[in-house]
Amino acid sequence: MNSSPATLQYLRPSSTFRKPNSFGRQLAFNVKLPSNCEFSSNQKCFKSFTANRTEFSYRVPVQSNGFWRIGASSDGSESIQREESFVEFITSERVKVVAMLALSLALCNADRVVMSVAIVPLSLSHGWRQSFAGVVQSSFLWGYLISPIAGGTLVDYYGGKLVMAWGVALWSMATLLTPWAAEASLWALLATRMLLGIAEGVALPCMNNMIARWFPPTERSRAVGLAMAGFQLGSAIGLTLSPILMSQGGLFGPFVIFGLSGFLWVLVWVSATSSTPERSRQISIHELRYIQNKGQIHTVVEGKSKTSRRIPPFRCLLSKPPTWSIIVANAMHSWGFFVILSWMPIYFKTIYHVDLRQAAWFSAVPWSMMALTGYFAGVLSDMMIQRGISVTLTRKVMQSVGFFGPGFALIGLTMAPSPSIASAWLTLAVGLKAFSHCGFLVNLQEIAPQYSGVLHGLSNTAGTFAAIIGTVGAGFFVELVGSFKGFLLLTSFLYFSAAVFWNVFSTGERVKFDDST
Repeated sequence: MNSSPATLQYLRPSSTFRKPNSFGRQLAFNVKLPSNCEFSSNQKCFKSFTANRTEFSYRVPVQSNGFWRIGASSDGSESIQREESFVEFITSERVKVVAMLALSLALCNADRVVMSVAIVPLSLSHGWRQSFAGVVQSSFLWGYLISPIAGGTLVDYYGGKLVMAWGVALWSMATLLTPWAAEASLWALLATRMLLGIAEGVALPCMNNMIARWFPPTERSRAVGLAMAGFQLGSAIGLTLSPILMSQGGLFGPFVIFGLSGFLWVLVWVSATSSTPERSRQISIHELRYIQNKGQIHTVVEGKSKTSRRIPPFRCLLSKPPTWSIIVANAMHSWGFFVILSWMPIYFKTIYHVDLRQAAWFSAVPWSMMALTGYFAGVLSDMMIQRGISVTLTRKVMQSVGFFGPGFALIGLTMAPSPSIASAWLTLAVGLKAFSHCGFLVNLQEIAPQYSGVLHGLSNTAGTFAAIIGTVGAGFFVELVGSFKGFLLLTSFLYFSAAVFWNVFSTGERVKFDDST
């Protein structure tokens, strides 16, 4: 290495790091160099060599699985990290946490979409018009409007584990009570749906909080992709199983099955997970060090993580354009999500005259695709950042695909001549929509990690307002105009507008909201 202000030295593992004692590990040396620096490799001394204009790494084999990475920069800073193998990653404690989060979000969405199927027989038995059916479906959102800000604040205060446990328990109880409430009175039905919305309002802030604590920044997109894959699969499961369970057990069938499944999940969650890696009894020392060295956002003092205990600076949060870019993105995401989720079974039934089970099936296929594309988007997003693309550009690309894509696909849906082609357009719209999870949803953790819960609550509240307007408005729009197609075209226009707003005002950098940031 010639004429560089930075030097690269071989350092044996210090006493604070355990020397590898199994086979397959490597030592890796990273150093940041000025762009005008010249260097050369010695293939006799090193097993592998990679280089670009400003960075290179040498790896020498030592005995172990995975490798240790020792980094040095021209300013003298050093870091030592133990890189994981793929097997270690998929069997790690943090993957178990995100798998449990994915399962909870699957139950969350399955519980809410049951009504999208049950509303058809309920409307027939009670003589409800489509506009009133939209009001009944939106009652979930009335409750969902109340809890996100308070729930996000509770998540930042108490942590995601405790708040998520209470949330799942309450929404499972509301799900169990729904069929009895429907038989009792309309007001009882509306009250249980509101309770469901209140409880489910904490789900996504809890997910964001747990992922921010358990996953380093370079893995958060795929972690969110995995968790949200469960969310979308919940839609597919709820829409496909509900008609079958209703045909076998009546209106009670799906509500009882999904409600009891929620209580079972709570038992496993409380006994098998921890709120932070530092409090976990199952996590290995290597995984804990890996998470910490990769840049966890919270600090560790005497084995306990600090949590902000003060009132969030709401005025300052709302004074920043990046906050509003997230709020607008969440609002548009929720508008499209709930319009498609609530009205597509009825859309296929009225436009293409298919029966309820076929309508539910055509509506369920897109959510399965969304689960797959969501994880793919997460992997792609992490790869872009790891290869040097800025976080800001990555988030703008992901969100643009997540909004422009569904906007064009919904235009195609309005021109589909058959239910199969319509389902294909809907699948494309919902699948591309999943890229939003690697846009605004991950961006919450990046611009304000210490306020990610309350910021998620603020944006979710705006999203819930938009979802109520979209869900109720669709019903009245169809009654006035006589067609769903005009409303889908309106939704496309709103997607395009939100994408432009996001690209103008969003950022992937941390935003200074107070002195602690």
